[in-house]
Amino acid sequence: MTGPQPHNQKEKMSTGSDITPTYELETASRAYGEGATRVVALDGLDLTIKRGEFVAVFGPSGSGKTTLLQLLGAMDRPSGGSIQFEGQALEGLGDSALAELRLRAIGFVFQQFNLIPTLNAAENVEAGLAPLAMSRAARRETAANQLEAVGIAPRARHLPTQLSGGEQQRVAIARALAHSPRVVLADEPTGNLDTTNGELVMELLARLHSELEITLVLVTHDEWIAERADRVLRLADGRLVEDSAGRVAEGVAR
Repeated sequence: MTGPQPHNQKEKMSTGSDITPTYELETASRAYGEGATRVVALDGLDLTIKRGEFVAVFGPSGSGKTTLLQLLGAMDRPSGGSIQFEGQALEGLGDSALAELRLRAIGFVFQQFNLIPTLNAAENVEAGLAPLAMSRAARRETAANQLEAVGIAPRARHLPTQLSGGEQQRVAIARALAHSPRVVLADEPTGNLDTTNGELVMELLARLHSELEITLVLVTHDEWIAERADRVLRLADGRLVEDSAGRVAEGVAR
């Protein structure tokens, strides 16, 4: 059974009422195919994610984690139900509006890093800013600041092939944060890293979440990673089976 949602201590009060949550899902579903080939990836999710929360979505392969992240990232639409982002129903927006939302409000971090191999670290961060109305000088300054923030400024002129996996993921995180998103969605961000680099990336994400007060939703199949979050959502067969506080929220040290 789904338990009560833990309170987010960072959330501020405004004019005596709660700030609109980042996400509100009402019986949100996503199915693929028709008839005998129909597969239900998400099945009637009811879920609220408050602003500033660090939420880990945990579960085995095929549980619906990535499908949920795609819906939250406005990269896909629900087959049924509703998904609201900051009070606005995503299913009611056209393709151009969804693209604008992704560009302005959401940063993405992927397992495969998705860096452009012919561009160095700084240029990869700048590339993420290309659709925005920024001067070249402003893009360069922003990229330099972001690489400094993730601790990889000395490697700014290195190509991805000259960087370790952990360094590449730091560049990817810098790129995701360069346009100052209100939400960061991370899909298995430590999946291609060894334990040491995975720990470093998780520490970085947790620090940036706290400093920038962003909403962070991270998908993982590793329990030790999930427990670093304020809140853990466990999925199974496309359904939310548990909603609990992570060890960080409980004040339990690993």
